[in-house]
Amino acid sequence: MPAPVTPATTPAVSAPARDRRPLALRLLRAAGVGLALLALVAALLWLYARGYALDSQPPADPHTRPADLVFLQARPAPRGKVLAVVSSAAHLGASGKRAGFELTELSRAYYVFLANGYDVDIASPKGGRPPMKVDDELVEADHAFLNDTQAQAKLAATLPLAQVDPADYAAVYFVGGKGVMFDFPDNPDIQRITAAIDARGGVVGAVCHGPAALLNVRRPDGRRLLAGRQVAGFSNAEELFLIKEARTIFPFLLQDQLRKVGARYSEGPLYLDHTVVDGRLVTGQNPWSTWSVAEAMVRALGHTPVPRATTREELAVRVLWAYQRDGAAAARALKAALPEADRRLLLLHALIAGMQGRLGDAWQLQRLARV
Repeated sequence: MPAPVTPATTPAVSAPARDRRPLALRLLRAAGVGLALLALVAALLWLYARGYALDSQPPADPHTRPADLVFLQARPAPRGKVLAVVSSAAHLGASGKRAGFELTELSRAYYVFLANGYDVDIASPKGGRPPMKVDDELVEADHAFLNDTQAQAKLAATLPLAQVDPADYAAVYFVGGKGVMFDFPDNPDIQRITAAIDARGGVVGAVCHGPAALLNVRRPDGRRLLAGRQVAGFSNAEELFLIKEARTIFPFLLQDQLRKVGARYSEGPLYLDHTVVDGRLVTGQNPWSTWSVAEAMVRALGHTPVPRATTREELAVRVLWAYQRDGAAAARALKAALPEADRRLLLLHALIAGMQGRLGDAWQLQRLARV
């Protein structure tokens, strides 16, 4: 009888070792590793962020008063008056979004005019207290304005434009703020006052959205005040970056409308000082143009502006302009020469670049903010 055949045995394949620890324990251990990694990344980011030394540039003192503004101390003899015009529109049309005028675009110009011998009256389409927008990053002049009893009294009771006699003023200055897009362009008193001051040889100035006031102003011969003139104003790029639905919220975009009425629109980089002077017409692109618009108006009135300490914000704008014109190396060299340049503003521009997908610019700009 043949011997039984023993079947070949297949080597057993060992199953993967099973982790018999409770699921909750395994999740906690995994989470512990993840948290450790997050903590490590956070620590590295904190160490990197310390390189910006933001604490070494504290915000402006909110208790600042006009007497603390050194450039006001050498005020010359009275030279006349400037009319500053602000919006009465509290909302952006039917959108419900808040509007009004921008504090910084009034306060900084207000003190430049005072420092150079010009008293300032504040007017608005409706008169009374206008709606005001206050930004987070204020400088000493902004706080001084908020603490200035005389300025606040004027603001609480702005002159109704219908009661303004243009013969009283050497210049008119239109403060920006999104509200002006709704109550400036078709206001007959704005047109009357501006045309009269211009015809008399006075100075007309506006900043940010403020040039909307000038769209329908005409000279005695019927020509538009802006026809063929070089102007600046809040750009389409700036508007649409902040409000994606701007074309539907506003009656028009300012850049488009300035061109439509025959102005020669001049566009600078996003959110950098860009002021254009065309004879006795002075316009600025955005809030960072306020200082230069007001001082250019003083020059157009025939005077050299009194010396004023440059703010950290203005120094940062110079560095950012160098980056735009001449590149990263030139900007870093200028930043080294201007160590007080506002690092928060430099970081803001890095963030803007990142949000626009310009990652190379974002990296270079944040480097400028480091000490």
